[in-house]
Amino acid sequence: MTYAAITGWGKCMPPSVLTNADLATFIETDDEWITSRTGIRERRISHVPTTGLAHVAAARALACAGLEAKDVDLIVLGSCSYDEQVPNSASGVQALLGAANAAAMDVNTACTSFLYGLSSANAMIRTGVVRNAVVIGVEVISPFMDWGNRNVAVLFGDGAAAVVLQATEERTGLLSEKLGCYADARHILRVRGMGAAYANRGIPVGVTGWDFDGQEIFKRAVHGMTEASQAALGRAGLAIGDIDLVVPHQANQRIIDFVGKRIGADPAKVFVTVSRYGNMSAATVPVALVDAIEEGRVKPGATILTPAFGGGLTYCAHVIRWGGRSTPLGTTTVDLPPCDKSALEMVRDIIAVKGRAGDATAALAAPLVA
Repeated sequence: MTYAAITGWGKCMPPSVLTNADLATFIETDDEWITSRTGIRERRISHVPTTGLAHVAAARALACAGLEAKDVDLIVLGSCSYDEQVPNSASGVQALLGAANAAAMDVNTACTSFLYGLSSANAMIRTGVVRNAVVIGVEVISPFMDWGNRNVAVLFGDGAAAVVLQATEERTGLLSEKLGCYADARHILRVRGMGAAYANRGIPVGVTGWDFDGQEIFKRAVHGMTEASQAALGRAGLAIGDIDLVVPHQANQRIIDFVGKRIGADPAKVFVTVSRYGNMSAATVPVALVDAIEEGRVKPGATILTPAFGGGLTYCAHVIRWGGRSTPLGTTTVDLPPCDKSALEMVRDIIAVKGRAGDATAALAAPLVA
């Protein structure tokens, strides 16, 4: 039987850090208000577009796996903040890598996009469609953020990470998963202004309004991640005590804590990065996974659980069996170009551009078909 082992991993974090103190210079908030509600202390702001972060993360993952770009059969890019709708962003990464033999596709299930992409690539390898794949989770949300809305502006950050999957006969890689969606409540997490539905309303690209029902999102997130975790464990024939590390979606410290308690996870086995990165949507799980590997938390043969939740309202959990290696086979010189602005300067630039675009508030508030 064929499995899809994770043989390479890499991340790309923008160098510019936006602190809670920076946010307090342009919205009514402070460090205590943010950290007490979310656990977030800082997040990254990217000076390059989505494909720029994704390219570096993918190149690092390939070097880690000891593969060249020509060896790649498939690139799956999970995100909800694409550089453009057409062509897809995965094809941009293919071009930057020089992966001429690869198919390329995007997956958008918001914060669960990387894990849905992992399921897609795993299925293609296990059915013999491809042998090697790169799966990327990446977001550059900062240009789309409503920086005047404290409820969302404090939560999100930019970042990217990638893994390499390779066909193997060993029972490693993705052992089981549970995917789901609460479509009846999709309206409680909506970014108005991103998409064709707004094209005839005179709304400039990047000018957004966010629908974000925090209490209902919290309840659905905890329920979805708990249910998916229990289902994925059951399908793998495992119990929570068999899990060596839980790497959850990093949306909010309270959500992570509640899910951990509901599934019975030892808090010492729950890996958390939300304080230093915030919610990077599709990038949160893969970045946390790479951090865990780099910090020595993922040992050869480890079993990992990755519950997540995102807009749509999608949810999922994956059980992953790690292979025999937790150290890279190689490195790469591929890196981001230098950044000459602070995170706060870049955010202020975004706010200024949106201000010049005019007031689209009324058009954004008009009702949409669900």
